[in-house]
Amino acid sequence: MKRKYLALVLAGVMALSMTACGGGSTPSEAPADGGAADDGADAGSEEAAPAASGDAVTIQIGFENSISEPIGQALEKWQQLVDEKGDGSLRIELYPDSQLGSKNELIDGMTLGEPYMTLADGAFYADYGVQDFGIVFGPFLFDDWDQCWTLIESDWYADMCAQLEGKGLKIVSSNWKYGERHTLTTKPVATVDDLSGLKIRVPGNQIQSVGFDVLGPTSTGLDLGDVYTALQQGTIDGAENPLATLYGRKLHEVAKNLILDGHVLNFTTWVMSADVFNSLSAEQQELLVSTGEEAGFFNNDLVDQSNEEYLQMMKDEGVTVVEPTDEVLAGFREKAQAFYEKGSTFGWSDGLYDTVRAAMGAQ
Repeated sequence: MKRKYLALVLAGVMALSMTACGGGSTPSEAPADGGAADDGADAGSEEAAPAASGDAVTIQIGFENSISEPIGQALEKWQQLVDEKGDGSLRIELYPDSQLGSKNELIDGMTLGEPYMTLADGAFYADYGVQDFGIVFGPFLFDDWDQCWTLIESDWYADMCAQLEGKGLKIVSSNWKYGERHTLTTKPVATVDDLSGLKIRVPGNQIQSVGFDVLGPTSTGLDLGDVYTALQQGTIDGAENPLATLYGRKLHEVAKNLILDGHVLNFTTWVMSADVFNSLSAEQQELLVSTGEEAGFFNNDLVDQSNEEYLQMMKDEGVTVVEPTDEVLAGFREKAQAFYEKGSTFGWSDGLYDTVRAAMGAQ
């Protein structure tokens, strides 16, 4: 679907503003990202009508994950909630497997006012001009999930959201677990030193690249859809992601070694064009934000419930799993500290690490 056509989707909708950063209450432990739907059979099957009086506004959510992952189930829940709780004037369409383009392409489109939404993290927002936001994707920043939820309720986080909105991007929801990110490799890895010399795929942004480089390997930015072939051909030696994504993309078929390092506790956000969001009515804005938060709780429960299942399936399918001791994890954390000494490289504010640790309630 061409962007010029999509740009017409919301034309003529009344401009109203809603300034709150999405995801307002602290999430409880809830289901993690899950899979669903008929392999995207319904996604994009109907064309979005231009927004006019009485016509439904369509928000197109593009994401790189498979619809069979927990996050796909949660997105279907969000779609259902909008249909059930709304008056029919707002709709969500889902486009898994990068059908609408890569994350960067979608975010670039949002800055031009296109009616897309996608999941993104602080690491990407740093590349779009809010440098301090990138720290939330730093390796071993959080000690537990409660610190994540405390942080998204903080004044610091609200300021990051406001700065991002000034760049043309509106965060709709922040209370979604993507999961603990682990490392899957073609060669055995038992300690952080074993990563040295390996090429590991990471998403294409500076924060995640440097955040993994400090651990010893060479990071390689690739779209998620290209990772299976790159592992198969030996272009890369591994990839990192939560278990749901590693399994959902079938990467364990071509990389048989998994270390549960949990180097990032990855909460994710759903972002869209600020202009498009502000063009919605106040009722549509509230519906989108509140149902996004509710779907986030649903997502988090799915993630928690599915992790053990994914891990067992990987073991059953021949993956060697290393559960590192506290001593081994301490080695990872020690190397990770070099990342937080590179603040000038990222354009961070002075004392950012201490500011964020205080905002998340860390001792």
